[in-house]
Amino acid sequence: MPCREKERICLCAMNRIFGFRPMTAAALIDYCGSASAVFDMKKEELGQILGPYSKYTDMIDDAAIEEAEKEIYRAGKEGIVFIGRNEEAFPQLLAECEDCPSGIYVRSSSPGYLNRHKDYVSIVGTRKVSDYGKDWCRKIIEAMARSGARPVIVSGLAYGTDITAHMAALDNGLDTIAVMATGVDLTYPALHRRQARRIAETGASALISDYPLGTGAQKINFIRRNRIIAGMSRVTVLIESGIRGGGMITARQAFSYNREVYALPGRADDPLSAGCNLLIRSSAAVPVISEKDILENLGYDPSGAAERKPESTAARYKDTLDNGEIAGMTGILSLVKRHGHISLQEISEMSGMEYRMVAELAGILENDGLIRIDIMQRCSINGKNI
Repeated sequence: MPCREKERICLCAMNRIFGFRPMTAAALIDYCGSASAVFDMKKEELGQILGPYSKYTDMIDDAAIEEAEKEIYRAGKEGIVFIGRNEEAFPQLLAECEDCPSGIYVRSSSPGYLNRHKDYVSIVGTRKVSDYGKDWCRKIIEAMARSGARPVIVSGLAYGTDITAHMAALDNGLDTIAVMATGVDLTYPALHRRQARRIAETGASALISDYPLGTGAQKINFIRRNRIIAGMSRVTVLIESGIRGGGMITARQAFSYNREVYALPGRADDPLSAGCNLLIRSSAAVPVISEKDILENLGYDPSGAAERKPESTAARYKDTLDNGEIAGMTGILSLVKRHGHISLQEISEMSGMEYRMVAELAGILENDGLIRIDIMQRCSINGKNI
C-alpha cells in the first residue's frame, strides 16, 4: 500500500477513535510523527503515553485500520472522499486549530479543490431569522460577489440564516461549504435535501463533516461542528442571534481562534439581535453598518461590478428540479404575483397541485428569497430578489 494512502486510512481510523477528543489525536500524531506511526507502536508504549487506564489503548489496532479502509472504500462508491489534515486539499486555517479533526469527509464534484479557495467567510445566525436578517445576509453576499474577491461562503445547512447564506452564495456565483452535523451521506434537515444536492454538484462547493458515515443528528454534534465552521474561516459574520444559540457559539469560537468577527446590529429590544448587540458591546465583534464598510474591512473592492440580472425560474433550478417541478414553481410565482398574500391552500386549489407539493416548492422559494410566507401561510413576492 502506498505510504500516502496508508496515512490517509490511519488518519481516518484516528478520527473514528478520537472524534470527541481531537486534541488527544493531534497530540499523539505530533508525538509519533504520523498517524501511521501511532498504529506501529506497541501497546506498552501507547499505555505509557495515554496512561495505564486509557480506553483508547486497545482501540488503536489493526481492526481499526481495517474498519477505516472499509469506510473509505464505501465512501468512494458514494462519491465521498476522506481528506486527512496533512493533505493539500484540507482547509489551511482549520489545520492550524488545536482541536482540528484528523480529517474530514467531503461530498463534492471537485473535492480536491477544497483548499484552492483560501478565503473562507462563514455566515451564521438564528434559525428563526427575520426578513431584516435575510435581506442583510443576501446583501452582504451579493456585495462580496460583486467585489470580485470570490470568497467561499461557509455555513451549517440549518434552517434560517444558514440556508439563506448557502443559496445566496450559489445564486451569486460563489462557492459554498456546508459543514454538516451528521455524516455527509445524510441530510439534516431532510427538507434541505435539494439544496444539499445543489451544493454538492456545483463547482468547488461541498458538503463536509468530521463525523463518520451514517452518523445521525444529535444535539452535541451541532455544537461540536461549529468549531469547524469557525476554524476554517478567516472571517465570521453573525447575522442574527439571541444570547444563546449555535450562531453565538460559532462567533465566540471564531473570536477564540483570533479570527475576525462581524455582527449585524439590531434594535435594542429585539431578542433576535440580543446576541449580536452583546458581541458588539463587548468588542468581540465589529458592527456591520453597510455592505461597503464590511468589504473595505475585509480588503475587498467595494466599487463592485454591475448588478446581476435575476435568473429565470427555469435557469435557477434547472440542475436541482425536474421540468414538472419547475413548471409548478413557475405557476406558484405567477399566482403570488397576480394575487398577492395568497395562501398555500388557495394556490393548491387554483393550480390543481397537491397541497404537499405546493408547500414544498413554496418553501424552496422562500428559502431562496423569492417569496415570503407569513405566519398565516400567506405568500407574497419578495420584490428585492425577483
